[in-house]
Amino acid sequence: MTAEVLGDREIEAFVRTWQMIPASGGKFEVTVNGEVLFSKKALGRHAKPGEIKTAINKKLQGLRQQLKVD
Repeated sequence: MTAEVLGDREIEAFVRTWQMIPASGGKFEVTVNGEVLFSKKALGRHAKPGEIKTAINKKLQGLRQQLKVD
């Protein structure tokens, strides 16, 4: 998954840090700027291929638009 997300140069430009923090109880969450974009525990399933990257791109879409306008 790391390669999938950080292999996209557009996303990489917005990522300052990338952390994977071990947890127990089946918890797997992806957050951007404090907002949970995916939660395995809440959804009761693993992420589908491309799902995390799509969620991150959607979240960053507004920021990309701001940069194009300014």
